[in-house]
Parts: sequence; C-alpha cells; structure tokens
Amino acid sequence: MTLEFHKKLKGKIEVISRTKIATKEDLSLAYTPGVAQACKAIVEDPSLVWKLTRKQNLVAVITDGTAVLGLGDIGPEASIPVMEGKAILMKEFADVDGFPIALDTKDTEEIIETVKRIAPMFGAINLEDISAPRCFEIEERLQKELPIPVFHDDQHGTAIVVLAGLYNALQVVGKRIEDIRMVVNGVGAAGVAITKLLLLAGVQHIVLVDSKGLIFAGRDNLNHVKEALANSTNLEKRSGGLAEALAGADVFVGVSQPNLVSEEMVRSMAGDQIIFAMANPDPEIMPEDARAGGAAVIATGRSDFPNQINNVLAFPGIFRGLLDARIPNVTEGMKLAAARALADFVQSPTAEKIIPDPFEKGIADAVAEAVKGCA
Repeated sequence: MTLEFHKKLKGKIEVISRTKIATKEDLSLAYTPGVAQACKAIVEDPSLVWKLTRKQNLVAVITDGTAVLGLGDIGPEASIPVMEGKAILMKEFADVDGFPIALDTKDTEEIIETVKRIAPMFGAINLEDISAPRCFEIEERLQKELPIPVFHDDQHGTAIVVLAGLYNALQVVGKRIEDIRMVVNGVGAAGVAITKLLLLAGVQHIVLVDSKGLIFAGRDNLNHVKEALANSTNLEKRSGGLAEALAGADVFVGVSQPNLVSEEMVRSMAGDQIIFAMANPDPEIMPEDARAGGAAVIATGRSDFPNQINNVLAFPGIFRGLLDARIPNVTEGMKLAAARALADFVQSPTAEKIIPDPFEKGIADAVAEAVKGCA
C-alpha cells in the first residue's frame, strides 16, 4: 500500500509558482526585462533578498542518508522519500517551504563546504539523518560559519518533544524535575541532545547507557562527545548494563534498539515509573509490558499508541519562528521555551495525554511564538 501510494504520486512535493504568467506583461514583470530591477536592488542593498525573493520562507532539508530512522545508512537516493516527507510536514503544519537536498558524500568537510555554497538561496538549514558523531561537528561548524540558523532536527526536535512530555509526565505522577533519577539509553544524535537539554532544564541525576554499558568518566570506548557528557552525568561512576542503570530510576528514555527493556527491569525502578521507549518501529519495551511492570506514564515513537514523541510537534514551529523573526541562530533558551510551549498546550495532562496530538490546531504557532519571544 505504501509503495503504491508513492508510485502513484511520483514524489510527494512539487514546485508551484506564486504568480500567474498569462500575458506578456506578466512575463516582463516576473522575468525579463523586469526581473533585472529586483537583481539591481539586491546588489545595492543585499538585505532586500529577504523581501524580494522566497529566501524568507525557504529551508534546505539536507542529508547524506547515513542515519535514516529505523533504516540506518541507506545512501542519498534512498533517503529522498524521507526528506520529501519532512518538506511536506513543514508546509502542512507551518507554511514553511522545505526543499530536500540529498548529498552524495559522507565526508564532513565536503558536507560543510557544500552547505555553505548553497546557503545564499535559503533562510535556514535543517540537517537530517546524518550519523553521529559527524553530525555534531557539521552542525557546530555551520552554526559558526553561516549567517542563517542551522537546526539538526534529529537532535533538537527530539529533545524538545521529550522535555515537553517529561514536564507533563512529572505533573501526572507528582514528581519534581530536580529530584528524579533518569536513564537515557542510546547515545547517538538524539540521546546526546536529549541529555544536554534535560540537564539545562534542571534534571540533576542522569546516567547514560550505550552498547558497552553505563558511561562514566574514564571508561574505555568513549568518543569525544561521550567523554564530555561523562563529566556531567553518572557522577557516582556506576558501572554495569541497562538493568543496573534502571534499578531505582524514575524515568527511562530510550533512543536505541527494540526489546532491550524487560517487565522486570521496569519493576525494579522507583514507583510511578515514566517510560519513554522511542526506538522505531519497535520500542525498547512494548507499552503493555511496561504497564505490567508498573509504569505510570508511557510514551513511544509510534502513532498507534498514546503519547507519540513526534518531532513534527516541534520543527515546523521552530522554523516558522526562526524565519519570521529573522533569527540567525538557535539558542538553548529557544529550545527550552519551545518545550514549555508544547507542554503548556496540553491544559490538563493525563497518563494517556502528556503531549499534543500533531493535528491539533495552533501547535506550530505556539512554538513559533515561544521561539520569537527569545530572539
């Protein structure tokens, strides 16, 4: 069914003109000779490019296809359906024009240089599905070297929605963010960003778990990103695996692999457990098993269960706010404000609803206003 859907459409996006070309006068205004006046005006005042072209609403959705959700390194061509999907979500939810660009290189320097070369056309850059740890350097360098905002949605969109859900989950179970003990399983792009944002939001006790076990300062097999996080997490230097990490914890956040958490592991946690099992398509633990283990609030990355942690709640509004206010970079304060706006959108949180439904009206506007308020 899905293949027939894509085959029938022959792609999910198209370029549509914003003006009609029906007469010679129309042609002379939109193209030659009239277009020369717009070009000359931009030469004299480069800032006019934001008023005279679509740069003001155009976002490049850039990938190398190395970390596509649930599929991994599938290459640039195979990633195009996902990038097209990202573009239609931007348009549908926030009237932002996203343009997919799949790069046929995995070289960090080539990706950075290519994005810098094409940046004049765009008002913002959305990095997508680029594998860690390269994605961290690519984003950091581009943020420093470009005059327009650069946002890696796999990192920050996920982190924003997780924090929004956590705010409301804690309200449901009656716990304070500064008191909880949290486990983050999976220390790739999303896991790193989630951890950093949760620390900023006031979580004081976080332990990270990768394929080698608990992360702590001085452990073997740590890249530079994990080494940096080891200095602000697991300060007790606990060792062991995921089971040891979960014992006594209040919150589990999984951005890793299916079927890693058992009912017994959930039962070993502190009371009123909060489980965010976000591996796709199959979570670290199925909701019914987490519930059987005593979990009070459960979220996944899937749309067929309550509380889907879905980036579409964040990135359309983020880009709408960035473009509207001509913001040159994304700050940590904007991420925190966006998370709070999403959380507050749910007026009376329950265990079955800690985050908004993506189709509720006004979500992107609320996030955009939160971003602009921090500009």
